[in-house]
Parts: sequence; C-alpha cells; structure tokens
Amino acid sequence: MTLTDASETEPRLKHFPVPFFAVVMGLMGLTLALHAGAHVYPSLGTASTVAMWTGIAAFCVIAVLYIAKAILYPQAVVHEWQHPVRLAFFPAVSISILLISTAMLSHFPDTARGLWMIGAALQGILTVAVVSGWISHRAFEVGQLTPAWFIPAVGNVVVPVAGAQLGYVELSWLFFSTGMIFWVVLLTLVFNRLIFHNPIPGKLFPTLVILIAPPAVAFLAYVNLTGEIDPFARILLNIGYLFTILIAVQVPKLAKLPFALPWWALSFPIAAMTIASFLFARKTGSEAHVVIGTLLLVVLAGVMVKLVIRTVLAISRKEICVPE
Repeated sequence: MTLTDASETEPRLKHFPVPFFAVVMGLMGLTLALHAGAHVYPSLGTASTVAMWTGIAAFCVIAVLYIAKAILYPQAVVHEWQHPVRLAFFPAVSISILLISTAMLSHFPDTARGLWMIGAALQGILTVAVVSGWISHRAFEVGQLTPAWFIPAVGNVVVPVAGAQLGYVELSWLFFSTGMIFWVVLLTLVFNRLIFHNPIPGKLFPTLVILIAPPAVAFLAYVNLTGEIDPFARILLNIGYLFTILIAVQVPKLAKLPFALPWWALSFPIAAMTIASFLFARKTGSEAHVVIGTLLLVVLAGVMVKLVIRTVLAISRKEICVPE
C-alpha cells in the first residue's frame, strides 16, 4: 500500500495535529492587537470584538476535534507527545486559553478570571511535563531543535499579562521568572543550532518567526507587573525589534516555501510586537511607536488574511490531517 493509499484509508481525525491550536493563538493575537490599536484608532474596537468571538469559536471547534481524537485514537496523541517538534506545541492549548482570558478581561471579567485560572494551571502542568520530557532519558538530536521549542517559555510570560491585572501578582512573577530563564537557555541552544548545524527544514522554517514572541510578550508582562517603562522594559522591546528585523530579512525565503500548518507561527509573534509597540506609545507618548504599531498591524492583517485563505484551501484539498 502506498502512502497515498494509506492517507485515503486512515481517518483524518487520527492525524488532527496539536499545532492546530496555533490558529487560535493567531486569532487571539489579532484580537489583542486590534484592541491595542483601538486606543489610537477607535473604530478598531468593533473589529477586535469580532476577532475575539471568531477566535473563541475556533478554539471550541479545534478543542472538540482534538478531544475526540484523544478518545478515539489515544495512541496518536501519545505519538505527538513523543514527537520532538510537536511536543512543544502542546502548551499552545494553555496559551490559547490564557489569550482568550486576556481578550475577555474588559468584557467579561468574571469569566476571564475563571479561564485565567484554568489556563495558568494547565500552563504550569505542561511546562513541567514538557521540560521533563526534554531532560528525560531519551536523547534528542540537534536537528530536532527548532524555534517552536520557545512556545512553552512564551506561555509562561503570557500568564502575567492578565494575571497582574487580576491581582495574582506573586504568581505572575513566578511564571514570568520561569519563562525568562527558559527563554535565555533556549535562545542559546537555538542559535547554536542555527549557526553550527544544518538549516531548519523548509516545512518548519516559518517557526523562526517565534523568535520575536518571547521578548515582545515579556515586555507586555513586565510592564503589566511593574506599571512602568523602565530600562529593562526598553531592553525587552528593542530585542523584539531586533528579531523582527532579522526575520524581515528572511521574507524572500519564506515566500518561496509551500504552505503548511506551522505557517501559523507567523501570526502571534507579529501580533505581540504590534501590541508592545502600541503599549509603549500609550505609556510614553511616542509618535514613532504609533507609526511602528500601525505598520505592524497592517502587516499582521495581511498575514492573517493569507493564512486563513491558505488554510481553507489546504483543508479543501485534504493537505492537512494526513500521515507525515
């Protein structure tokens, strides 16, 4: 039996991938970016609300499908958990819940609080589980390390974004500290892999954009925790801009690659940098950062439109949820 025959006979639900939750991260990132932009362009408030409900609906659909997969094909979930790349995507579930909580905070504070507690607890469990998987007896190869490994670290610094506003300050500092230390460690490992080893495979090359997310989200978390823009906040923001420029140089290479689900890795980091720029502008009155935030928001909107179109086409062509 050929691979094509196998992909036609096996249920597609069995191959429904956990990276699908990156779609929710992108949609909720867009929601929060539009909300941040609404302080400058009030008309974006309505668009933010529409994006929020779209992201919540997407989360519900994806969660139901993945739960169904876990019930019907538990070994397929175990296989993903043991996969060196997909393992890092499991915290995308908790990050999605935390982002939904953050988006709902100004509309439904009580619901947001409950979701934050669920998301924070799940993020803590997944962080311990994923890191334990990394340092277990099995050996990973350098080629299996990709920027997707940053996702668990990003999840920890997402926790304080809403957590500080909800009053869970010390717990938020715990998650922030955890995320920062793993970011520093993983940044060293990832750059070692990028410089001294074989290039990242084309299918996973878009995950390089995830480099932008940790400093951008850390900036948001730190400012929410401290309430001010101090030198360390500026360092985080400008590291984010540095990585944004480095990724922008890679755009010609990215444009030549065929679409795959990891392309959704493009969305959330750009959204995080957009939100960070608007927040800096609001806190300091910097017109330059209003311009930067606006430009990034336009780029984000274009990226999201293209991702949605390409994803719908890939689903209609049965290019997703197939055996690797």
